Amino acid sequence: MTQALPKPSKTSLYDRDLHLWLEEAIAQLKAGNFQNLDIENLVEELEGLAGRDRREIKQRLTTLIEHLLKRCYVKSEYDYAGWVETIDRTRNALRDILKQSPSLRNYASSPELFQDAFDDALRIVRRNTGYKSIDFPDTWQFSRDIDALLTIDFWEKQSR
Repeated sequence: MTQALPKPSKTSLYDRDLHLWLEEAIAQLKAGNFQNLDIENLVEELEGLAGRDRREIKQRLTTLIEHLLKRCYVKSEYDYAGWVETIDRTRNALRDILKQSPSLRNYASSPELFQDAFDDALRIVRRNTGYKSIDFPDTWQFSRDIDALLTIDFWEKQSR
């Protein structure tokens, strides 16, 4: 009885080893070897990068708003420092993304993005059992301007 040999895999390098595929694509681009580029997967990867940056901005903005809500509305001096630290780290990360890709500022400033991030942040803080008695507002009570979100300590206005 003869045993059939396994068929050679027809999967591309892209499917087998993404990192190696990226290194080869970079080398081909640097060498001007455009004929052998895997254009279809290169476009897919570039689109993925663009989407990743937008997702990162939304995630960071949601975290920022979540912690701003906690700092502004939850009376817990024990937690203030941790919330402010998270606010500062998140602001720094957002500033870094916008510095590296200034064209994303329009996206970061969009009313739709802010509303999505606010809704997510509000859902997170309201779901937290430790904050059931806190009356978080249904709408953001402060500036939605991205520069204001990255600089203003809104809770200081609350304590006046």
